[in-house]
Amino acid sequence: MILESAPAEAKKFIHKKLIGPPLGLMTVAAAIKDYDVIFFETKGEYDLYPDTTPPLDQLILNLLNEHKPDIVGTTTIASEFYYAIEIFKTVKSFNPEILTVAGGLHTSLSPHDFTDPSVDLVLPGQSAHIFREVVQAKEKNINFENIPGIIINKNGELQKTKPRAYNFNSAREDFLMPDRKLIEPWRNSYFVGNAPYPSTYLFTSLGCPYKCTFCSIWCQHQGKYLQRDVESIITELKEIDYKIVRFADANTIVDESLIDHLFDRIEQEGIKKTYIMDIRTDTAVNNPKLIEKLAKNGLKVVICGFESFREEELKKYNKSAEAKLIHKAIEIFHQNDIMLRGNYVIPNDYDESDFDALAEYTGTHRVTYAGYTILTPMPGTPFYEEIKDEIIDFDLSKYNFFNSVLKTKLPLEKFYENVGKLWLIKKGTDVI
Repeated sequence: MILESAPAEAKKFIHKKLIGPPLGLMTVAAAIKDYDVIFFETKGEYDLYPDTTPPLDQLILNLLNEHKPDIVGTTTIASEFYYAIEIFKTVKSFNPEILTVAGGLHTSLSPHDFTDPSVDLVLPGQSAHIFREVVQAKEKNINFENIPGIIINKNGELQKTKPRAYNFNSAREDFLMPDRKLIEPWRNSYFVGNAPYPSTYLFTSLGCPYKCTFCSIWCQHQGKYLQRDVESIITELKEIDYKIVRFADANTIVDESLIDHLFDRIEQEGIKKTYIMDIRTDTAVNNPKLIEKLAKNGLKVVICGFESFREEELKKYNKSAEAKLIHKAIEIFHQNDIMLRGNYVIPNDYDESDFDALAEYTGTHRVTYAGYTILTPMPGTPFYEEIKDEIIDFDLSKYNFFNSVLKTKLPLEKFYENVGKLWLIKKGTDVI
């Protein structure tokens, strides 16, 4: 992967782990808050205590012995799929009668992967409310086949129950307020870079109206974009005792008037926090006054998906934004003292001349912190369907944007070395 082949001075800038609380699991816990819920943040535990936390199977056995649960559920993305299966195998070895339930992004995009006999139920989509129905059915000994919209694993054969007549809107009438008290034991694992305080996640929307071919977010939500109500967001911000809030949206600014109103309300309520957002280049260029307003009311860090410096590559990705906007967007963010992280994706067919061209471009379009990830055919995306016959590595643990699962034009180690060197090109010394 990139980290192993990168120059030594670049390694400290390359991601070694994602930082932030499991917002999805907190939402699931909120759906069953009137039950006896044991919430455990496995990643946070290993981040805080890497030298003393036991191997995963022993960690799970310790929890099982202590709490004797009736149901064990976990959420998973593609790169963590094998860990989810290991958890379920450990559970079943401890007590085969415990019900195991899988949820999360990978269950929505690749439910067919969950055929291991250790998995009982698969809950794709926004399934917090459905999980409550599962808990109630288990409590009352009701057949799970009566629950619409789930998948039952019967000896490796996945059987879908009938479709749901009602689709939950988890951003509006079915919104569940996450209980951040649940993650308090792992609070100190949520420090980003040199930030003086831990950060937390809050979503203002679900899904994305754009359809980039490599992105799984809009695929997860079937192209829908669900926007929360401003007053709901204000209520949550007032309850949060974190000073740094990362808006966990694919794009925070889609409805400009709504975000404008949100920050009017933030100012009216006297909410003083530091905000991190994902904002597109075209959004910034088209709304410079809004960016200025957000910066005056707490927006400090922006993550921006530049993706490519070449128009033809952006068109191939269906990015719906032009490379020529990158320079103007950088100017707007820097004029407002916003720390900007610009992300690029690196195709597998790049050769030395492509890397030289990208390095020259990023060297003249400097941001506080540039990120470089490898273009990866994530399961369930259009890019995956387009390129799946060319995939040479199906090890899901490598689907983390830091490994190439496609054959590279350069020798693989040379490809990684070139990607790693790019991480040294940045504006300052801060790591976002």
